Amino acid sequence: MPSGNTMLTSDTDTIALQRFLVIQTASIGDVILATAVIEKLHSHFPDAAIDFMTKKGNEALFAGHPYLNKLLTWDKSKHKYRNLLHLLKEVRGTRYDYLINLQRFAATGLFTVLSKAKHTSGFDKNPFSRWFTYRAGHRISAEDNIHETSRNQALITPFTDELPARPRLYPSPDDYKKVDSLKTKAYLCIAPASLWFTKQLPEYQWISLIKAIPPEFGILLLGSKQDFDLCEHIAKGSGSERCLNLAGRLSLLQSAALMQDAVMNYVNDSSPMHLASAVNARTTAVFCSTVPQFGFGPLSDHALVIESTKKLDCRPCGLHGHRECPEQHFECAATITTQQLLSALNYE
Repeated sequence: MPSGNTMLTSDTDTIALQRFLVIQTASIGDVILATAVIEKLHSHFPDAAIDFMTKKGNEALFAGHPYLNKLLTWDKSKHKYRNLLHLLKEVRGTRYDYLINLQRFAATGLFTVLSKAKHTSGFDKNPFSRWFTYRAGHRISAEDNIHETSRNQALITPFTDELPARPRLYPSPDDYKKVDSLKTKAYLCIAPASLWFTKQLPEYQWISLIKAIPPEFGILLLGSKQDFDLCEHIAKGSGSERCLNLAGRLSLLQSAALMQDAVMNYVNDSSPMHLASAVNARTTAVFCSTVPQFGFGPLSDHALVIESTKKLDCRPCGLHGHRECPEQHFECAATITTQQLLSALNYE
């Protein structure tokens, strides 16, 4: 249950025209999940000004967002704390009515305390949480099986409700137009990469899946510029002329626009999974070393989780994955079969 000091007011009439700032400056996946907070705030306070603070590099996610008043970006690449101080000066000048900090780290915790916001909300794990107006518990446990959107929702429950919204992104008409030419036949999207080795299904298994996919489907490989070589190896290894390597060729919102109409999107436990959730796209999420019970599973209406059916005492071996398998066998991935992956096409 949430714990803290002063509860935030639930008097809708007094805050309908207020200013909100939501802070999430972590990875792309975390930022996408944080959009659920924007959705919930807008649904309760449609006339409020909602601002969002993220790290530089994530701006493209919010291009044309209909409910966002202003986007603040924190450049962490150089002069990290100097840049944060510049943002603090801007935020203090705005005097937000509500600042919601979705992170648990000291830098944004101190930022929150010094923000001059009338009300502040954050997790009790933040070192500066004792000075927040309201704080909620934060626990990541496979036994609890609480989704991250529910954990975030706890920070705004006192002035909204207990039901989390879904994350949502808004590709523009130009984003859809960019990918229209790729939708001439039924297609599948595969995003084979992950930042962590143990969260990524091995290359040879993606190749095996592509070889088994019925011939009527086109196959589009998605990813960043850094994923191009992996996607190219998979395309060539499959020997299939149906494969098109789009890694690095589409923006995040263009990728989401493409995923939205796919017959199926195959993803790892990584940011493309959350991208699919944000446009309610059909999703098959492959979990290797991690488990969806940590709270980062897919949220689409049509979503399936694929994981090893073998009982492994070493799984999960961590929340974020590893550079290599700690046990040197990687059976959490190796024991996932092509048939498991292929069966997702028949999942209703």
